[in-house]
Amino acid sequence: MAVKTLTAILPKEDSLYIANCPEVGTASQGETIEEVIAHLKEATELYLEEFSPPETGRSLLTTFEVNYTT
Repeated sequence: MAVKTLTAILPKEDSLYIANCPEVGTASQGETIEEVIAHLKEATELYLEEFSPPETGRSLLTTFEVNYTT
């Protein structure tokens, strides 16, 4: 059994968290961070049982600033 560390991005929309794994393309949702991560892990494990993991490097997460008028 192989172990791979992946990235989870978790924006909150209304009362739900939406989790996305950019390396694999899986997504899920949940009411708490713990729940959404558990759902994303399950979805990703099921995906990887059917498809080989992509040969990509680890995603880089950064921030940037923008100027806008209110």
